[in-house]
Amino acid sequence: MDNMKIYLIDGTYELFRAHFAQPPRLAPDGMPVSAIRGFIQSILALISSQSVTHIAVAFDSDIPSFRNEIFPFYKDGSNTPEDLKSQFSLAERAVEALGITCWPMREYEADDILASAAEQFSQDSRVSQVVVCSPDKDLCQIVKGDEIVCLLRKDNFILNQIEVENKYGFAPSSIPDYLALVGDTADGIPGIPRWGSKSTSTLIGRYTTIDEIPVDHRLWDVNVRGAASLSKSLEESRDKAYLFKKLATLVRNIRIDESTDDLEWLGADPLLFPKLCNELDIASLVNSCRKWKQQ
Repeated sequence: MDNMKIYLIDGTYELFRAHFAQPPRLAPDGMPVSAIRGFIQSILALISSQSVTHIAVAFDSDIPSFRNEIFPFYKDGSNTPEDLKSQFSLAERAVEALGITCWPMREYEADDILASAAEQFSQDSRVSQVVVCSPDKDLCQIVKGDEIVCLLRKDNFILNQIEVENKYGFAPSSIPDYLALVGDTADGIPGIPRWGSKSTSTLIGRYTTIDEIPVDHRLWDVNVRGAASLSKSLEESRDKAYLFKKLATLVRNIRIDESTDDLEWLGADPLLFPKLCNELDIASLVNSCRKWKQQ
């Protein structure tokens, strides 16, 4: 099969989104299942609406990663609602029951395996595009032309390289530098004091990386408000800026055992998927699946 598209799903985001969008729902044993119900609906809707043929889903199954070891204040999942935490293992079961490749991450984060997979599968000459389904701005750093793009499902909007450059004012490769300076509250990266999005976009747009920003603000050849105070703040915190950049830089060389062909979606498992839905009292979702794997 040539001209194929690979869909890589940020399962953690999808589960969070479903949790906050769905009304509370309990399985017969009292287990919360609202998030998993919405999650399954979302994945099946994606497959149907985009005519997906190749797909994989990644999860932050064990939230603390190597980043927590080098920066204790990095996100650790402590603010995840308890009734949502209990559904992560169910989500992994659901993905496998749907016949979809599942990557539960532990040492690394879901974003890292998504980045690594995008790099690997985009090298296959049969693949015309890798579509990373996530609104996480971290993942914009891996966007490449129209070959690797991000799909913002909520808005049904594709971020290719041109769109990333239009949105931020610089190339995708500079996203880690940008996040290091402005910070990323979702990941617990505080950023550098006084560095806001507008001034940072201007300076990163001109100099590309933190390293290339001249130490003396009088050498800056772009106009930014409060240049002297920005420069002083950065020079007092360059070590922190480099640490924050490391935190924001995705790992792209995680070994992936699956081949492109392994990601082909052949349909849901006709035994496991109905069993899971019945167990969770969401049997109506069985009828939402339009393709079943041949036994």
